[in-house]
Amino acid sequence: MTQIVIIAKEPVAGRVKTRLTPPYSPDQAAALAEAALRDSLIAVSETLATQRVLALDGLPGSWLPPGFVVIPQRGSGLDERLAAAFSDAYRLRPEPVVLIGMDTPQVTPALLGEAVDALERRDAVFGPAADGGFWLLGLREPDPSLLRAVPMSHPETGKLQLDRLDRAGLTIHLLPELTDVDTAADAIAVAAQAPDSHFANTLRKLGR
Repeated sequence: MTQIVIIAKEPVAGRVKTRLTPPYSPDQAAALAEAALRDSLIAVSETLATQRVLALDGLPGSWLPPGFVVIPQRGSGLDERLAAAFSDAYRLRPEPVVLIGMDTPQVTPALLGEAVDALERRDAVFGPAADGGFWLLGLREPDPSLLRAVPMSHPETGKLQLDRLDRAGLTIHLLPELTDVDTAADAIAVAAQAPDSHFANTLRKLGR
């Protein structure tokens, strides 16, 4: 069996989704971030997993459903935080780990289930993002060296990460490409893909 980790920031105005400001205010951007996080947590809750973990920068709030183990993020850069989230979850429960962020509220239990199932046959599973990054990474045997020093928030982050997995000789299952919510245009596109989500409802309340 496999565990699922969400790595996320507490949705505090001015600290999350800053690229949405403008056109949105910091409070509105934080509301959208919270909605995206809620949707992501619900998708994980509805996916069969042996353990559900939230690697959190900040404090949990009313948006956190029951059934999650909360651990703090460690490390300075995102590469170190991702590596630590994998290591800490694996230390708690030495089983394969699927990790996602909080930026894809359109994610479904079916997609997450495909990732979980893939790790029964492959060493890794990879979900590319439209901006050149990745929205999901799963590892049968997490190894921090597979993530450390991979440049993050770079147009070729996904390619570089995939190359790192390939050079390590891992067998890889590829998932469909998803759009991360980074900009206002992303938000509109993602809301259209998941019209019944908390994210889409929040966007509608903001008049978008």
